[in-house]
Amino acid sequence: MRFVDVKNDVAFRRIFGDETHSEVLISFLNAILDFKGPRKIVKVNILNPFQLPKLSQGRVTIVDVRAVDQAGRSFIIEMQVADVDGFDKRVLYYTSRGYADQIKRGDFFRDLNPVIFIGVLDFVQTQNPKYISRSQVRDVETNEQTLKDVEFTFIELPKFKKELSEVTTLTDKWIYFIKNSENLDVVPDNVNDKGLKTAYVEANIGTWTTEELAAYDYAFMQEETARAVFDKAVQKGLAKAKKQLLEKGRKEGIEKGLKEGIEKGREEGMEKGVEEERAKTVKKLYQKKKTPEEIADLLDMTLDKIKLILKPV
Repeated sequence: MRFVDVKNDVAFRRIFGDETHSEVLISFLNAILDFKGPRKIVKVNILNPFQLPKLSQGRVTIVDVRAVDQAGRSFIIEMQVADVDGFDKRVLYYTSRGYADQIKRGDFFRDLNPVIFIGVLDFVQTQNPKYISRSQVRDVETNEQTLKDVEFTFIELPKFKKELSEVTTLTDKWIYFIKNSENLDVVPDNVNDKGLKTAYVEANIGTWTTEELAAYDYAFMQEETARAVFDKAVQKGLAKAKKQLLEKGRKEGIEKGLKEGIEKGREEGMEKGVEEERAKTVKKLYQKKKTPEEIADLLDMTLDKIKLILKPV
């Protein structure tokens, strides 16, 4: 038995966005958000049910899974493989749009329901050492949850390092499934939740049609292409930065050399000028019948220096 990589865009949407198997999404949400008792989700309406993407359009238009539960709470679930620039702002944009789009102009604000964003990330986003972190709007001093309708949950897969023998809770079983599905060849024995069992069935590559597998492979190709484009852009950026640094260093070196040369020339010129003036003074005093010894004493110079100046050329 072989399983698809759940982190693939098409696979993620097929498994979690299938309205005929809503038990998968219900189980996942309850486990990740720790919903129990009156908060527990018993029914969801998937707002953008999975449809096989049209490859002829040149791209796979798979973004996320959106759903609303029986209490009116909205959920945005996104699988994000690459740490793209502006990811945090995009999360805020998606979530705020999901919140604002619940009502139209003239409706009452009290009709707005909570929106919860869940990001399944194949990279490290937060400084929290735990692999699941939750963010809410809270007072920085009292820790009071001042605005309750918007929450963010991040599942950072690189931080999940448990082996199968260490996985006991349903939450960890879900994360283990998402992170390791492509490396498994059987359903783990400890899987006893209906929703998770269905997820494994849907992830079984043997249940996929030829068209679905083509879309699945195409999504990987798009991902690799995007990564290659990004890597090339980074390399070009580094090369450009290196060239600019070299040019800047060369320019600064020339300027520094010129400056040092000018300073050195000025100093040498001044010294030469002083020496020439002294030599003139020595010769004038000598012409006035002063002895070399007397000149040396008057100008505070050595006798050898005086004799050298007076030595016939």
